[in-house]
Parts: sequence; structure tokens; C-alpha cells
Amino acid sequence: MANQTLQLARLLQGEGVRVEIVQVNAPYRPAWTGRVPVLRAAFRLLPYLHRLWCAAGRNQLFHIMANSGWSWHLFAAPAIWIARLRGIPAVVNYRGGEAEPFLRKSAGAVRFSMRRAAALAVPSGFLREVFARFGVDARIVPNIIDLEKFHAGNAHPAGIHVLVARNLEPLYDIASALRAFALLRERHAGARMSVAGSGPERNHLERLAEELGIGGRVRFTGRLDSEAMAVLYREATLSLNPSLADNMPNSVLEALACGLPVVSTDVGGVPHLVRHEHTALLVKPGDAEGMAQAMIRLIEDETLRANLIRNGSEHVRAFTWERVGEKWMGLYREVLA
Repeated sequence: MANQTLQLARLLQGEGVRVEIVQVNAPYRPAWTGRVPVLRAAFRLLPYLHRLWCAAGRNQLFHIMANSGWSWHLFAAPAIWIARLRGIPAVVNYRGGEAEPFLRKSAGAVRFSMRRAAALAVPSGFLREVFARFGVDARIVPNIIDLEKFHAGNAHPAGIHVLVARNLEPLYDIASALRAFALLRERHAGARMSVAGSGPERNHLERLAEELGIGGRVRFTGRLDSEAMAVLYREATLSLNPSLADNMPNSVLEALACGLPVVSTDVGGVPHLVRHEHTALLVKPGDAEGMAQAMIRLIEDETLRANLIRNGSEHVRAFTWERVGEKWMGLYREVLA
């Protein structure tokens, strides 16, 4: 979401729009407050609310990047109310694959705040359907992919290189990806894997890789910026997305743009984003054997792999700024009118 925020701001500025970003995670001042659990929340939230109030006096509308849980209650909902109090429209841009469990608990509070917003935009049909079940209308404005940065390379990678581009958190089930890779290596012993992301499960996952006998063939890169990620995509043979819940993973779009065939779990919004055996291969979440078999198919079936790469490259053109920018500008004009 942070990457999409920065990218959207840059692209809007390129259209002559003045953009001001109000961070929810600005540095603690003074720095020592960040080490005190309750105090640090207050020292981050109160300055955030003050910055929002001031920004509402300088801008024509709020574009609010929203997510589930406490992120909604502490950051998105207050932004909606401040925009309302200051008399400017608020466009809520909700993202996140865990919308349904969140709305089951908090639909009343979400509806209460959304009645004060001008519009709700979501990046996928999956999220629009979820919000509709809880009585909230939404329109689809997809994620944006930068095809100048994410594009196919000229050279084919040497050997088999599997890429997982998700954070090291339970939601993304990197453990199943490691087990699938161990099964893949029973057939293709020279294969290697890169896991690009950071998170609290790194030590556990590194130990699991050692237990599976693949420690020397798996590289944990840590968090990479977009430039380094684009290079890594072009060095890979295929991309594996093992997540247990998802909305519209940009890592899948980036892989397709870089000419990588994709294996992904068929969770959340992923089947709205790619079609099985047309733009990707979809498997059940947590199914390491299914992931391994899908990867083996991509490696060994040249026709299938070529078709997925060709179809994926065509598909991502729907997510360029030329297409998506028109939707955002149209929505902004509508709510300002």
C-alpha cells in the first residue's frame, strides 16, 4: 500500500495535481517515546490528527488509503471525519485481503463513517462484492503497474529460479512455499529460490529451510526497493504466491509484466485478477504438493509457459497509468462537483 501511495502521488503530480502526503507512521518525536508502548501510540496518533486537520485546510479533497482492523479505526475513520468537519470530500481507497472478517466484526462502524465519505474505491471485483454483502457500495479502480520499470528482460535466466515476493508473515504462508520448493527439488535438484520480503517469521522460516534440506538453495533477500525487485523478477524463472488471503497482489502483476509465469493460491481477489491456465496457474492455499506440481508443469511444459507469459503480458496493460489514471481523475472530478 505504501508503494501504491507513493506511485499514485508521483503520477498525479505528473498530471499537474498538487499532492500532499500525510503519513500514519511518521518518526516519533522525541525518539525515546517510540520505546514506550502506550505513549508511542499517543505520540504518533495525535500529531497525525493535527497534520490531517491542517492538510484539510490546504487541499480540495482527501484520498484516504485504508485497511482493516485498527488501521481503519485509528487512521482511516478519523480522516473521513476530519474531511467532513472541514467541508472537503473524502475518497476512501480500501485495500486488503481480510476485508470480510473485519467487516463481520465492524460493519456498523464502517458504514457509520462511510456515510460521511464521498466515495469508496477498491482495486478488485472481489472487494466490491465483499463490501456489497455488508451494504456498502464501491467502485473498482485497479492498482497501477509501471511498465517502464517492470518489463521482461532480454536474456533467459540460467537454471531454475523460483521467486516468492511476499512479506514473512503467517498470512502469506511462506512455509508452504518452502515445502513446495523442497518437493520441486526432488525432480529438479539444481533449482534455487529467492524470498523477497521482511517480517517476524524470518528466523522460523530459515530454520524450516534447513530442516527441509534446502537451506543452501534458498536466499532470503530482505525487503527490496522497486528497482531491485524489477531486477530480481527478470532473474527468475517463475513466481510463486502462496498467500492464505489476498486482494489484488501487486507482486503478481509485477511478475506478469516482467514476463514471469505465475503460480498462485486461488484466494480472495486473485481469481478476479488472473484466470487459471490462461494468465496463471491457481492452486488451493496451504497445498504444498499442488504448488510443486504446478511449478513442475510450468518448467516442463514449454507451450503452457509461453502461453501464460504472452497472455499475462497483454493482461497487465489494463493496469497502466494511461488506463487507471483516467478512472482516478474522473472520480476526483465527480466528488468535487
